[in-house]
Amino acid sequence: MGSELAEYGPIRGDSGRWGEAGAWEFAGRVRGWVTLRRVEISTEAGPARVDLDEAAGPPVLLVLTHGSGGGVDSADLLAARQAGLNLGAGVARVVQPYQVRGAVAPGSAARQDAAWLEIIAALRQRFPGVPLVQGGRSNGARVACRTAQAAGARAVLALAFPLHPPGRPDRSRAAELHEAGTDVLVINGSSDPFGVPEPAGAIRVVVLPGATHALARQDGAIQRTVQEWLAGLLAGIR
Repeated sequence: MGSELAEYGPIRGDSGRWGEAGAWEFAGRVRGWVTLRRVEISTEAGPARVDLDEAAGPPVLLVLTHGSGGGVDSADLLAARQAGLNLGAGVARVVQPYQVRGAVAPGSAARQDAAWLEIIAALRQRFPGVPLVQGGRSNGARVACRTAQAAGARAVLALAFPLHPPGRPDRSRAAELHEAGTDVLVINGSSDPFGVPEPAGAIRVVVLPGATHALARQDGAIQRTVQEWLAGLLAGIR
């Protein structure tokens, strides 16, 4: 089974209006009108579900995904989404196949990464020639780092990157950050029991004082940091 994208049509999200074509459109603090759609992408691991904010002529495609047990409506992912929308980006929030089929844990990293690359391939067909920034929170950040080179990502956003299992600093996952091979923005809380990565080379680390792995009540700081970082990337791309 190759990656296939099925249109489920417009969905209601945020404050907005029904447009002339029957699409749910919203404005506010975004550049121009954006259409929010739900699409399904088939992969070898099963279907993925995507909430897709489509902007006209986006300068970048920002693809985000959840942690191992979380969802795409977590406050930190929504803050990152808003940062992208403020800059006119297309934003896709991906529910990975294992969650769509009801599994609690991601399972094999290799299978998860393979499905992610199928998802990215389908989205890139929808946004040909648009630079890709991919990311996620926790386990989703690990996937984004591991697959960045194969996906051709211009940069990676890693929210609450789990540097090691709690209490096990000897089992560091720092190599996954370096595996990205491109610009990486890490945003972690200073009180994260999964640890805080060290900045190195193209890896920038922003530490939010007092925040835990959930990055709760950090929406404003996350949005500002991500927006500033994305704006710098876009300036370099242009």
